[in-house]
Amino acid sequence: MTFIPTAEKLMPELTPREEIALLARALWRQGYNDHLAGHITALQPDGTLLCNPWLVRWDELRPEQVIRIDLAGRVVEGDWPVPLGIPLHLALHSARTDVTWAVHNHPLYGTVWADLGEIPPIYDQSSALGGGGDLVLVNEYQGPVNDPTTARGAIDAMHGGDLALLAGHGVFVLGGSARAIFQRAVALEQRCQRAWHVRAAGGSPAPVLPAGFLNHLKNSDGDGFVGFWESAVRAELRSDPSLLP
Repeated sequence: MTFIPTAEKLMPELTPREEIALLARALWRQGYNDHLAGHITALQPDGTLLCNPWLVRWDELRPEQVIRIDLAGRVVEGDWPVPLGIPLHLALHSARTDVTWAVHNHPLYGTVWADLGEIPPIYDQSSALGGGGDLVLVNEYQGPVNDPTTARGAIDAMHGGDLALLAGHGVFVLGGSARAIFQRAVALEQRCQRAWHVRAAGGSPAPVLPAGFLNHLKNSDGDGFVGFWESAVRAELRSDPSLLP
């Protein structure tokens, strides 16, 4: 049945597994689409993690394929294998109890800036709108994050940041909900895209946005832009009505 939004109810009630599947599909459309790469985790009240499995692309992920793992990376519920790079998330959730949702992938523009070893400027309001958080550069590459030692090193090097460009690798986005993660991830890739276009056009202007405006948006937890995530959910449900029972 097609969901019809109202001003009071913008999307249907979702389980955490449904949120992960819809988040994966929505982010795929936003450029988080490096084939089989990428991991999404959501911390559960019992200390386990829900995550997308290995071998399923984000644009085809279904709620029933989402697995549940413990902090040692063992599958405790589900029939699919654990993503290869999950030690990055295990290190994160072990070290930072303030983080409940995390996304790692290799979007084009975010990865380009990570490869450059630079944090891109914010040139327009949409590149900062509603996402918030501290963007940090982890400017070292000790190997793939399927190695626990390398994964812990990356988390330590974030120094409590909310978003990270991982040099030679990709991006890591943290938050407190699916809505916050989606907002932050979209804003990050848009920031990286616009900054790259400005540079490619031969310009290197000083950002014109007021510092007070940028600081205000930086302090957002990502949950304040109500409607952005919900509209993405509706788009995915229109594309594949079979996702929800």
